[in-house]
This record gives sequence, C-alpha cells and structure tokens, in this order.
Amino acid sequence: MTGIDYAAAGPLTDLGTVHRAALDDLPEDPVAVCALAHRLVIQPTDAGQLDLPPGRFSENQLRPAASLIRVLLTLDPAPLAAGRPAEQRVIGTCRHFAVLTCALLRHRGIAARARCGFATYFQPGFGLDHWVVEYRLPSTDWVRADPEAMGLSVLANPEALVPGQFLTGGEAWAAFRAGRLDATRFGVHGTENFGPAEIRGNAVRDLAALNRVETLPWDEWGRMDASYQGRTGADYDHLIDTVATTCAGGDPAALVALYKSEDLEVPPALTT
Repeated sequence: MTGIDYAAAGPLTDLGTVHRAALDDLPEDPVAVCALAHRLVIQPTDAGQLDLPPGRFSENQLRPAASLIRVLLTLDPAPLAAGRPAEQRVIGTCRHFAVLTCALLRHRGIAARARCGFATYFQPGFGLDHWVVEYRLPSTDWVRADPEAMGLSVLANPEALVPGQFLTGGEAWAAFRAGRLDATRFGVHGTENFGPAEIRGNAVRDLAALNRVETLPWDEWGRMDASYQGRTGADYDHLIDTVATTCAGGDPAALVALYKSEDLEVPPALTT
C-alpha cells in the first residue's frame, strides 16, 4: 500500500537548507510547537499598524517554510525558539502559521499535516477561509489545532479543536451537498468571495495538503479558476464529491491516487 509519511517533510516544509542552529531548542511538546507560531508570524493587517518597509508585505507570497525562516533569520539571527517581537515576525496569513508549524513539527519527527477549510469561530454564523494543523503522536489519534488562534482570544482551547469549530474544504462540501450548510456564508473574510466555488477550491487545496503540498490560499490550478467564474458543471461537482469522500476516508493510497488525477495535482511551478 502506498503510504504518506506525515513525519517527513514535503516540498514546501523541507528545512534541509535551514542552518541547524536556527532550530536549536525547539520544544518537543507539539502544543508548545504550535504556540510558537504566533511569536514568529504576523498577519498583514496587524503588520500594517507597524512602521515597516512596504516591501516586507510581499512576504505573504512565500510558499516554502524554509523561505519564511530565512526572512526571520535575516531580521534576527537568534534561534526560532526565542520568538520575535512583532516587527521582526514574518508577515503571513493563517496558511503561513499552519505551514511553518507543520514544518517545525515534522522537523521534530512528529506526524503533522496542514488542513485547508473554514473556521466557524471568528464570526458567528459564518465559515471563514482558514488553515489549521493536525498532529499525531504514536499513542493518539489526529489532534486538530489552530496555531494562529493560540495567540488570540477567540477560542478557549485552540490547541484541541472540537468537531464543528473548523471544517476542512471536503467536510464543508459534504455538508453543503447534504443541505446542512448555507454556502453563501462560507468564504473569504473582507471580500465578496463566498459560495460553493470557495468550498470547492478549499476542498482541492486540502487534498493537496494531505499529500504534503501546502499551497498559498489563492493558488489556483486545474479547473479551479473556471469554478470561481461559474463555468463548471455537474461533472466537476461530482469530482469534488470524490475529493470530499476520499479526504474523509483518510486512506493514504486513495489520497495519493486521487491527487495524481487530472485537475487535482499541484503543478511544479507552485511547489517552489
């Protein structure tokens, strides 16, 4: 059976080019690793309140975790475990919180994966585009945690999300198709981008993340652009049904096989 080693790095979480001293003294406890992210990453809206050079805001376009760490080390060469003051954190979205955390967990030999979907705890009644992480110890099932929320007050226990607080793209799609979810209330905060197409897009991104390819939130490939423009039909919806079912099933061989099919595999240009 084809497996997926979630304790090993993927193309965007490989830290092989990072100087070893930068990774000294990282916590061994996965919750502590998750908590470190809010001392290393800052959202663009929060960074906008600081007196930072305009050019720094392009940091949120960086895909590889190693590139995020290079920015951090340029600003401050201290080991990552020391954290950073706000003005010396890398500027990124929830995806960067999740992917940097995922990379550090994998560096520690802890099985980890990023998940793309929607958080229901930022704005009551809405599912907002978001990324979290899952980790698994040898004696546990997958634990879903939100590294970004661990630095906020939106949740009592962001280190262990309970069902319904976060829906992966596939989980949201399955609920929408079953009539349990209003797709017009699922999308990207601060934009007009809400509806089934947003859920389809995150379902595809989540499949890629389960194959250890964690794209940017706005990366598009396959028929995603056509979906956003309302130019896909029932056949594409049926494909997303399969994506949702396969991601929920969690069978590594099925995840790999589906990801390798047409319209779903991330092109090489988006893995660097």
